[in-house]
Parts: sequence; C-alpha cells; structure tokens
Amino acid sequence: MGDDATEHLSAHDASGEDAVAACNALGLFVGEGRLVIVEDVERWKAADAKEIAAYLASPAPATVLALVGEAVKADSPLGKAVAKTGEILAYDVQKRRIHDWVAEQFKRVGAKADAEACRGLVEIVGEDVDALTTEIDKLATWAAGDPITLADVERLASPVAETSIFALTDAWGSRDVAGVLGAVESLLERSDRPRSGELVRLVAMLTSHVGKVRRCARLAEEGVRPRDAAGVLKMHPYAAEKAFAQAANFSPEELSDAIVRLAELDAASKGGSRLPADLELERTLVEITRRRDFVVR
Repeated sequence: MGDDATEHLSAHDASGEDAVAACNALGLFVGEGRLVIVEDVERWKAADAKEIAAYLASPAPATVLALVGEAVKADSPLGKAVAKTGEILAYDVQKRRIHDWVAEQFKRVGAKADAEACRGLVEIVGEDVDALTTEIDKLATWAAGDPITLADVERLASPVAETSIFALTDAWGSRDVAGVLGAVESLLERSDRPRSGELVRLVAMLTSHVGKVRRCARLAEEGVRPRDAAGVLKMHPYAAEKAFAQAANFSPEELSDAIVRLAELDAASKGGSRLPADLELERTLVEITRRRDFVVR
C-alpha cells in the first residue's frame, strides 16, 4: 500500500461525515487496498461518532479506516462505535510505571538494561513512548547483546526532553562535591537556554528535590518505609527509595539549612547579589554538599 493509496485527515478540519466521504470515494477505485487515516479524533462530537457508526455498518470494500486520538475512552460514543465492528488498540503507559515499561521494552528486543539505565533513559529522553522506543531500539542495536549501563545511556541517548538533573541530585545525595560541580557545569553547557535562564531552572529543580528528600527524612523518623511513602509523596517507588537513602546522609538541620541556602541562591541568581551568578551557584553547591565537621543534633 503506497502513498497514493493513503489519505491523511485531521479532526481539526475534517468531520465524521468528511471521513466517511473519503472512505467511500476511495472505495470506488479498483485494485490494491486503500487506507484513510484520521488524526486527533478526540476532538469529534457525538454527531461525528454517529456518522462513523453508520459507515461501519456497511464499510467500503478494501478500505481501512484508522482513527487516531488521545484519551479516547472505550465507553465514549466513538469508542463504542468502533468496538462493534472494528478493533481498538490502546497504547497507554502509566507515568508511575514508565521505568518498568522501559525495562520490558528492552527485554522485548533482547537487550539487557539495569534499573539505573532505564531510569536514566527516561530522565534524558522524557516520557514520550515513541521517543523512548526509538532510543531503546538504538541502544539495543549498539549493545549487540552486551549489558546496557547508565554510562552507555548517558553517552548515546538523545536528549529529546529537557535535560535532567538526576546526575546533579545523585551527586548531591551522596555528598560528592566534585561530582556536583561537574554535573552542574555539564548541564549548563548542554542546555539550549541562555546560561542565566538555565541556572535559575536548575536551582528551582534542585530546591524541589532537596524538599522531597527532607520530607522523606521526616517520614523515615516516623518509621514509614520508602515504598509506603511513594504514594504519599506521589513518587515512583524507585525514586522514593533513592530519596530515603539520600536523606540518611544528612541531618535534619543540614536539610533545613540547604533549603534556606537554595532560596538565597535563587534570589542571588535573579540579581540579588553583586557576585557573578556562577560563583554564587558554586559556593552554594559546595556548602550544601560537603560534610560538616561537627553536626549538632
């Protein structure tokens, strides 16, 4: 079935009646099968679904009608119409299970990737299933049966989504000063944003992460387990376990001080300091990451 046997429509400007007309018109041709694709059908109303239902009762021979949309419910008028005579293919992946889905896809193509590699791929590429599938296939082909590590993902995956700061947060959580400084510089260099804008974004994301770790520390003191806390914090269980492990590396006072220091850095990076923003960033990161000689509990 070539391009000349395929017609693309969009529900932005094509109604259900238009789609039916396209199917019937194409059905007049004799020869190979025809395909009509209508995208964005979640925009259609009940009247459009009624037109489709009537057409499906007696469709054009050798013509395939493919309706593509997001969040089209099976019990909607359109979903019910298609289910009676056609097939509904759902490609829904829960965001909380996206890391598990990535692991399953690696297995599907015969590749071996550990949990860190799967998490890293989502952090770099984002949660778009199509983009992740492309990167998974690419990494599997490159690995040729060898295990795929986080380092492989960081080196080879294309950053389709906004650059992640997981390398920065992991280094902070393990109190690795050199790692923190190296990670933040790498993030600033890789970003397509102006350096000043990216710096502000990183400060905000790091503040959010430290806040989550602080909440995990409080829950740990109450005897709450990481997996039980995941639902409360609206975090993936794996991320919750990482946050609890990081919380154990800091005292409550250190975490509170880090929040305050990051707030001061936010103000400084927006013009509240005479010092260069990069210098303020470096000083703050060193201060909130390095181990204190004496900690009063």
